[in-house]
Formats: sequence, C-alpha cells, structure tokens
Amino acid sequence: MSIKECNHHKDKKKKIFRRVFWGIVIFLFIILLIILVVWATLRPTKPTFILQDVTVYAFNATIPNFLTSNFQVTLSSRNPNDKIGVYYDRLDTYVVYRSQQITLRTAIPPSYQGHKEVDIWSPIVYGTNVPVAPYNFVGLSQDQSNGNVLVVVNIDGRVRWKVGSFISGRYHIYIRCPAYINFGAQSNGNFVGNNAVKYQLVQQCTVSV
Repeated sequence: MSIKECNHHKDKKKKIFRRVFWGIVIFLFIILLIILVVWATLRPTKPTFILQDVTVYAFNATIPNFLTSNFQVTLSSRNPNDKIGVYYDRLDTYVVYRSQQITLRTAIPPSYQGHKEVDIWSPIVYGTNVPVAPYNFVGLSQDQSNGNVLVVVNIDGRVRWKVGSFISGRYHIYIRCPAYINFGAQSNGNFVGNNAVKYQLVQQCTVSV
C-alpha cells in the first residue's frame, strides 16, 4: 500500500470518528434540551409543611445553663404538583431555641410522595442536659416566667424530583416551623399523660429548596 493510500485511510477514519463524536454530542444535547423544556413547562412547586401539634414530655431548665427537653411533633407534608413526585431521601428533625439547637436530630424514614399526596410524620426529638448559652438561659427563664416560650421545629434534608421516568439530582430542603408553648395559667395545652401536654397548633411552616 502506498503512502498516499495510507494517508487516505487515516483521513477517512478521522472523518468517521468526527461524525460519530458529533453525533453523540448532538444526541445528548437534544436529550438535555427535552429534559429542560419538560422541567420548565411543569415548573415543580415545593411541598408545603404544617406543624399540626407538639406534645411536651419534658422541658426542664432547673440546672443553670442546661436544658432537658422531650417533644413529639406531628408534621404534615403535601405535594401540590400534578405531575411531579418527591423523593425525601433524608429528613432530620430537631428543635431550636433562639438560634441554638436544644435537641438531638431525629431522622424521618426516607419516603416517596406522589402527586397531590399528603404524608404525616410524628418524630420524637429530645435533648438531655444540653448546654445552653448563658444569655439564652436568661432569656429562657424570662420566657418561662412570662408563660410563653417560642421554639422552632427545624427539618433539614435532601429531596429529588420525579417527572415521568426522569429523576433529578438531590436538592437541599430546609423547613422552619415556629411553635409557641404556653406554660402555667396561660397554658392552652391538653394533658395526655403523666406530665405530658399536647398543644394543637396547625402552624404553617416556611420551606426553602
């Protein structure tokens, strides 16, 4: 085979390689474009969360700068989308007082939420002798004396969206649910057991995705 024929075959192979390469690129671009168009058309709406109630089993701040608390919170979540499902891969629930976490994190089991579906979870969150910043402890003592303590139930997690057979990557979701707990003569809770008080709240939560 002459040098001229050899170069001709090399050029032919290069042309075939380029065609295959650009064919794959164009195919992937079309697939990506279809996904983006479908995504933009459907426009997923973030789920809504409501804090239904809080049951307080313990809320003890008798030791200076330490707090022991035990709550059971009931949360409802609704997927408002008609054609988009939600995978809750991870949801960690905990309670905060004045921007300080006062309980351990409790994991809600992973789940899938279909179109327009509603899920209800009732995790227990607690903290035993949790150190509290001195200025927060002073504020907590004042709030208890006034008979009204504001805590925030937080949920921190990861979600994925499902559109048909397409499943998105993971997105961070952050839910914040304020809860006013009344004590003493101002209490509007119901006793449900030994030293346990249940507060019906039906409080809308803020959701960030």
